[in-house]
Amino acid sequence: MSTPHEPSTPGVDRGRGIPGRAPAASTPPFATASAAPSATLSDTGRWRRLDPRTLLVHCGWMAAPLGSLTLTALATGGRITTQAWITLAAIAASFAVVTGIGLIRWARTEFRVTLPGSPDGTETGASGGHGHASPTLDVRSGLLTRRLRSVPLHRIRTVDLTASPLHRLLGVTVLRAGTAGSGDGRSELSLEALTVLDAERLRAELLAYADTEGAANDPVLARFSWRWLRYAPLTFWVIGGVFVAAGSVYRVLDGIGIEAWKLGFVQRAFTEFGASALWLTVPAALLGVLALGSVGAVALYVENWFNHCLEWTDARTLRVRRGLFTTRSVTIERARLRGVLLREPLLLRAGGGALVRAVAGGLGNREENRKRSGLLPPAPRPEAVRVAGGALRSPFPAAGASPATLTPHPRIALRRRRVRGLLWAVLPGTAVLAGLGAAFTPVLLHCAWVYAVVTTALVLWLARDAYRNLGHGVEGPYLVARSGTFSRDTLALRREAIAAWTLTTSPFTRRAGLVTLTAAVAAGEDGYRIPDLAAAEAPSFAAMAAPGILEEFLTYPGAPDHLPEQRLP
Repeated sequence: MSTPHEPSTPGVDRGRGIPGRAPAASTPPFATASAAPSATLSDTGRWRRLDPRTLLVHCGWMAAPLGSLTLTALATGGRITTQAWITLAAIAASFAVVTGIGLIRWARTEFRVTLPGSPDGTETGASGGHGHASPTLDVRSGLLTRRLRSVPLHRIRTVDLTASPLHRLLGVTVLRAGTAGSGDGRSELSLEALTVLDAERLRAELLAYADTEGAANDPVLARFSWRWLRYAPLTFWVIGGVFVAAGSVYRVLDGIGIEAWKLGFVQRAFTEFGASALWLTVPAALLGVLALGSVGAVALYVENWFNHCLEWTDARTLRVRRGLFTTRSVTIERARLRGVLLREPLLLRAGGGALVRAVAGGLGNREENRKRSGLLPPAPRPEAVRVAGGALRSPFPAAGASPATLTPHPRIALRRRRVRGLLWAVLPGTAVLAGLGAAFTPVLLHCAWVYAVVTTALVLWLARDAYRNLGHGVEGPYLVARSGTFSRDTLALRREAIAAWTLTTSPFTRRAGLVTLTAAVAAGEDGYRIPDLAAAEAPSFAAMAAPGILEEFLTYPGAPDHLPEQRLP
């Protein structure tokens, strides 16, 4: 007895076709073709299953508890307690249940790519016949309730291939197809796991109906360079990564019953550290942290960006491949690429570097977007500007080192940054040190005034830098905005992609005559801020940058406050 299938993906449209078709995989990426390649689409219309090694991938969760039991046995000299035997029995039972469910799920999961008019001989879902009006990707799955998800290929925006170390060990990968409106991940199709060859072939099938055009320039925008490793330590992970790694080690030791603070060599190290001259040991410890952080930052850089390649696979598809142990391949449709963000963190900017991120739809929620939107790792700034322009297919706006080409913000924005820095950084620390000095020792009183002098100079310098980085403007089809000091971000956003404006004020900004303008976009971070604009100029700038949104709310000098009443006949 067969169970009826339920189409679950909203917006399935079988009445639209795709005008162009992509060339075969062996042809140049920008060559045009009149028909889809038969070699790539040989399995079209036939239901296919996932690779059987999917079952082994689902068993990867056992590595952590088995590793914990192994470490416990080694720490106790091979003696396994009753609790450990109970844990082992629970793992065995869980393994049997998970394996059984995984086997059934694997047997009940199938997928296919259907072409217009292709016979299938099985259920046809929403079409109700033996052919499809438009090419679709169909996935049916479910244990008790059968589920059929059918998505037209013209709705697919990104096709990503992701392989963790376990996937690479088994020779498989995960394919994720993001559709229009899949920012929350609910309409994203995921197939885990396929062989690398089958995944590449399926991705070619899903993108086979893209409309390709010729291109005169080199489709490869950037490749990994070992010379870029010098920018790896100029990131947060050079210091923060050490503490993250130390916290992870502490949690693992605490999980197996080992208290790190009671270990003999740890206690001796702290004792010797406190007994030594602090003016020597503290700088030495900081240098050690910096050295460890630099090594970790370089290792993380290589793991994330090894074999990086950013290229236009055709006239409408931008693809970035990267990764050493966990490989990732992300494709972005040109129609969904809303802009580019040039990011320059403070240390990286001091070293003359920058990185590039895409502002694109269909890359998942905010967390997934941060992982998948990277186009270029920390690299020389001229290289980053060139890559940003290549992604936009036009020169990157405001590519100069200074924001002179952008409209500056009112000088009262500089005063606001100075006041906030003094109130939140200088005053609290100085007050705490002075209070402790008055209560305990006069030495802290000297520390208070030294802290006040140093931090005041630092705050004034950072405030000046943050104000100099403020700027906004319109260059051709792009809205350009620049802001930030700890991370100076230059955004080039397509004006047509702006869906709404938000003008935000507070009692302090209203008194200063400033407003923060936020452009709402269905891509990237969903909204991009232009802080501290002149309140009198912000509405007119927003109306010029994205016409048709604010005009009905604006009034102009000399215009009547309201339209005259009209009486009906």
